[in-house]
Amino acid sequence: MAALNLTHSDPSIFILMGVPGMEDAHIWISIPFSTSYIISLLGNFIVLFVVWKEETLHKPMYLLISMLALTDITKSSTVVPKALCIFWFNLKGITVRGCLTQIFFLHSVSFVQSAVLMIMAFDRYVAICNPLRYTTILTNERIAMLGLAGLVRALLFMVPLPLTLSRLPFCDNHIIPHTHCEHMLLAMISCGDITFNRMYSFVVPYVLMGSDLMLIALSYGLIIRAVLRISSKRAHQKALNTCTAHICVMLMFYIPVLFTTLTIRFSGGITPLVRIILNVLYYLIPPMLNPIIYRVKTQELRDKVGKYTCRR
Repeated sequence: MAALNLTHSDPSIFILMGVPGMEDAHIWISIPFSTSYIISLLGNFIVLFVVWKEETLHKPMYLLISMLALTDITKSSTVVPKALCIFWFNLKGITVRGCLTQIFFLHSVSFVQSAVLMIMAFDRYVAICNPLRYTTILTNERIAMLGLAGLVRALLFMVPLPLTLSRLPFCDNHIIPHTHCEHMLLAMISCGDITFNRMYSFVVPYVLMGSDLMLIALSYGLIIRAVLRISSKRAHQKALNTCTAHICVMLMFYIPVLFTTLTIRFSGGITPLVRIILNVLYYLIPPMLNPIIYRVKTQELRDKVGKYTCRR
């Protein structure tokens, strides 16, 4: 009730409800949130530290893994701390500026991560199809420039989001049935025309991520063609093993994104609980598992991480 009264006294405050209908279980829900967040931060910071510390890992592939770790840290840190404040302290209020900032960072980092995964696919293509020219085609400087281009692309496409949302009128309803601010959830509680927001939320993700997926599919198509031309089964296995980690990370990213986008776009019949579960799968599980996957599947990284974590 205090949260509801706050919306009437201060129209510049939105109320995040956490998990609607399960308020009594918020403390229990916070356990997987906090646990996965701690594991995510620990795993990704270890990867960043080891890659930074070891000169032998100053290579394009590990630079890309570091970029992925940074996006994972940013993505989970944008969502989880506020969600834990709701679960632990019932601090449900968030300012308009804070809500718009959260939306901007969430969507921007998602598009940056999509770009990084696309660059990783190209990296795997060059490593398998043109191994002798790998060091000349993909240098650290070129990878950094490609990563910067992905960041600039995301920021340019995301700038209109907070601008259009800030101009929408909000009447009496300031309740957001979620653990964090989402573009379409915020737009749908507005009492203004959200036609542009609906179109933007549908077109932009499919244009940006769709183009990334097309390039990823092209890279793997060329990889499969090159692998099938190799007669040695051992070479087949080695080539495919180099792609396993990337494929796992890619599936964990794009599948939840697809379902989350569809549930927000076509929200009829989708309960808030289902929507929140899908968001948890996207914002918590991949950041927690990505460093584990790359440590398990990448021998050199595994050895270097073990050098620091298994010291006596």
